[in-house]
Amino acid sequence: MPETVVTVDSSQQRTQPQPKPASSLSWIQCNVSYFLTLPGILKIIQLIFGVICMALTSPARLGGTHFFLFVVVITFIATLLWCFVYLLGIREVLNLPINWPLTELVNTGLATILYFLAFVVQFITWGSYTGWGVGANVAGGVFGIFNCIAYAAGTYFLYVDHRSG
Repeated sequence: MPETVVTVDSSQQRTQPQPKPASSLSWIQCNVSYFLTLPGILKIIQLIFGVICMALTSPARLGGTHFFLFVVVITFIATLLWCFVYLLGIREVLNLPINWPLTELVNTGLATILYFLAFVVQFITWGSYTGWGVGANVAGGVFGIFNCIAYAAGTYFLYVDHRSG
């Protein structure tokens, strides 16, 4: 069988620049400036108060505290998700038929109502109880009031923004 030899002259080869592959995460933008606005600062305050409420009332020793912690954890997760929506600019990237301001307004309004109910239940539960853990659970209820006020302020500013825009 005859052998075939191929000779290539390297001086005639041209290298074409290869295009860089597009990163799958190129749509992510860090929008830290949102957290310098009043709604962004309120979200940070809500998260901090949520952590304090969880720390003071965990573990749930009485029945009412289960509801209190449920509200605290659910609203904490929802607020954390909204923080990621604003931090990563997801609202601007996703072309979904979602009324983002109204959705956030409803979410924050429900969180305000739930926090109000939760701190009332927390105080009713621990008001007549004497024993170990009363102070921390009452303090958790007080921070529940503070977080209810923070969510109410967030709801107000979202409402004003929704009405004007």
